[in-house]
Parts: sequence; C-alpha cells; structure tokens
Amino acid sequence: MSIQRAHEALASRDLSGAYSAAQAALRADPRDPQVHALLGIVLSELNDLSSGEWHLRRALDLDPAQTNSLVNLAINLIRQGRAAEAEPCFARADALAPGNLQVLAQWSKLHEMLGNLQRAHQLLDRAAEASSPQDVELLRVAYLIRGGDYQQALAILESAQDLNGSAQLERGRLFDRLGRHREAWRDWIEGKAKLAAQAGGPQYRAQSVEALVQRLKQFFVRANLDPLPRASLRRDVPQPVFIMGLPRSGTTLVEQVLTSHSAVRAGGELTFAGEWPQLIGRLCPDESFPDNLAQTWSADRHHVATLLRDYYFARAEQRRLLEPGVRLFTDKMPFNEMWLPLVRMAFPLAKIVRVIRNPLDVCVSMLSHELTHGFNCGYRIESIVHQVGTMSDLTEHYRRELDLADLTLRYEDFVREPEMQTRRLLDYLELPFEPACLAFNEQRRYSATPSYSQVTEPLNTRSVYRHRHYEEQLAPFISQLAPSLTAGGYATRPEHP
Repeated sequence: MSIQRAHEALASRDLSGAYSAAQAALRADPRDPQVHALLGIVLSELNDLSSGEWHLRRALDLDPAQTNSLVNLAINLIRQGRAAEAEPCFARADALAPGNLQVLAQWSKLHEMLGNLQRAHQLLDRAAEASSPQDVELLRVAYLIRGGDYQQALAILESAQDLNGSAQLERGRLFDRLGRHREAWRDWIEGKAKLAAQAGGPQYRAQSVEALVQRLKQFFVRANLDPLPRASLRRDVPQPVFIMGLPRSGTTLVEQVLTSHSAVRAGGELTFAGEWPQLIGRLCPDESFPDNLAQTWSADRHHVATLLRDYYFARAEQRRLLEPGVRLFTDKMPFNEMWLPLVRMAFPLAKIVRVIRNPLDVCVSMLSHELTHGFNCGYRIESIVHQVGTMSDLTEHYRRELDLADLTLRYEDFVREPEMQTRRLLDYLELPFEPACLAFNEQRRYSATPSYSQVTEPLNTRSVYRHRHYEEQLAPFISQLAPSLTAGGYATRPEHP
C-alpha cells in the first residue's frame, strides 16, 4: 500500500507525501527494486540528485533489466552535469527495449543538449518508427530552433492539434524571437496555466512567503547576528563559491564562465544551504527557525556553526565535489539569498557573487520558461512579480545588516564587457586570468538549467531590454517592482536602448 500511495502522491506532484510513502515502503522491503526506483525518482524530483542516483543504482543492482530506471538514472546524471555517464545508460536501455519512445526521446535530448544535432535527429528518426508523427515532430522543434530553423519549428507548432504547456511556452519563445510579442505573451500565460493543471494545481501562497520573510528580517538584525558563532576555515577541501541571483538573472552564465577556469568545478543548483534550517531544528529544538538560533549564543551550542559547515561538505562529498585538483566549486541554487546569514555562519570567508539583472527582464524570462523554484511562483506573472519583489526586499535587508563583502555583477554589463567583468570576477576570487573563461561557450559541459542552450552561444545582448516589448502587459506591476528596480539601479519604467 505504501508504494501505491507513493505513486499516487508523485502523480499529483505531492513530493513530500511521495517521499514519506516511499520511505515507508523501503522500511517494509529494503530489497525491492521498484521501491528503490521510486525513491530515486522522488529524490531526484526534490533536487537531491546524489541521493536519487544512489537509489536508482541500487534498483539496477537488484534488477539490471529495468529500462525505466536506466533512463531515470541517465536523466539524473545529466542534471548533475555528468552527461558523458548518461550515454551508456541510454545505450543499455535501448538494447533492452529497442524502439522505445521514452528511451529514444531522452537519448536524443542528451545529444541536442551537447550540441550534436545530427545524432539527435537520427535518434528521433528512429523514434518516429514507433510513435505518432506529431509526438516526434514536437520533440524535434527544440533542435530546429537550436539550428536556427525558426520558421520550420513554428510551422510544426502551429499545425499541432493540441499543444501541451511546455510546447506552448516553446511557441511563445519563438513568437518572441520573431517579433510577434502579443502572441508570445498569450502563449506564455496559457502555457503556464496548462503546466499548473498538469502538476495538480500548485499554489503560490503569498502570505506564507511574506510571513517567512518577515520572521527572517525580524531575527537577522545586527544585534542578533553579531553573537552568532562562526565556523573555522577547513583547508583540506575545495571551498564553495556562492553565485546568488534570481532565476534567469545570469547566474548560469557566470557559473559557465567561472567553471571554464582550471581551478573551479561546477556544482550547479545545490540544495544543501536550503537543508540547514531543518538541521538547525534538530540541533536547537523547542523553538522554530530562525528564533531557535538564539540558542547558539551560549557556549554549549557554539558548535552548531561547525556542524552546518561539515554537513554542507558531507553533502558536497556525496555529490563528488571535493575530489582533489580544484580550489573552488560553485553553488548557484536560486533563492539561496534567503539563507545568507547561515552561509556566513558556516563559511565566514566564502566568496559570494551576486548577479543582478533588470527585474522586468527577469519577470518576462521567468514567465517564458518552466521553473520549479520559489514556492511555485513560476506559474503566474502575478506570483512571479511578488516573489521577485519579496526576495529583493529580503536581500537588501541582509545587505544592510550583514558584512557580506560580496561582488555584484550586472548581467547587462557582463554581456557588453565580458573580458572586463570576467577579470573583475577572477580578481575577486583571487584566481589568475585564463583565456578559456572568455571561450566558455566552447566548454563541453551541460548546464542543467533552462539556460543550457544560451550558454553554448557566444555572448550577445539580445535579451537586454527584452521587457520593452511587453510594456502594456507589465504596466500593472511597475509600482510593485519599483523598490527592486531602484535597489538595482534600474529605471522605474520600461527601459529602451
């Protein structure tokens, strides 16, 4: 029964319920490959990729002939940036189930991500032999766009009988590229509504978000921050670099530039900092977070900062980020700004790179892409605007109360002056300049974010001032975003070049 409940919860996108039910099923039978496979999927969906990988591999140890587990393991590895390890998983799955649409479609997607469009098309041609032509042609759209064949891609999307949410967002991005902006906005609004329905109607609870942010602002003031303990520097392992910024603000670009350096390894979107409050709750019970941190002011709880640090490194080791040969690894989890005071407890000397972009451009870009971060904010423009404004307010509060010693990079400056801004970044991190950082788009590493195709292109300013095409649609939100615009040094109305 537990495994059935887990499947039902997963289908309705109740990930916490699915995790609890899968854990109960695991306790009932720790050698059931289907339970491990399900737990691997749930943990991967929760972005705990290393744990998800472990359970998927355990499922395959117990039953090597699980095609779905091979595919899910490959997807997990791709999301970790280990695309080369995904290839043999797809090959094994294809040998077990020749002509399987899921196998061929995901395998094809891997090659599109890596820029091998010829191989991607070949795999889709095989899939066409076992599936409906429309299903396969919709998969082919992304490859046509990647290759610059926008008109053929649009023809496929416009001729489709009933687009799903993802395909409608794709068509909207094509309309945007072709200057058909009213149609683009309509597709993004409708596409997001379809995705929300497919996910079981997730809600963005603005009042809960505001209440959490208010608690953080009330506790994390200088008078409370000063007595918090600070962990010492561990010199035996590579150190994290925290790349912070809103989704679609340029954090993936900065990470790709930085990880082109020989001394830096890509960590991607790590969940570790967001797991600290739960750990603190176990270490400092009887009060809720963040008020329970006051318990660390006493000598017998000063070790909590060290435990936060070592927990983070233990999770990083599980993710293979502490292997010798590098000095730094990146952590670019969206909305990590929320945990800045905890970052300073665990890593007082850590480098923090803050990436900002015009909030109006951020909102347009968040609306046009599928996003899973930010309390389900990505499904509606109203909740996107609220989340952007709320996080900007919290970040500005932290900047007043904390001694961050961070580096701020503006997306608009970075794409216009890449060498100057790259040198600023490397100087801040105390790294020598390497020309490879300016050729980041040639790096053979897949970035597991919606920006994966953009960071394989040379830098361009195409997305700067993108919001100017949507002045009418954004007009109702300008006053709500005014504090965020002002804080970033942007005009409080749509900007034009």
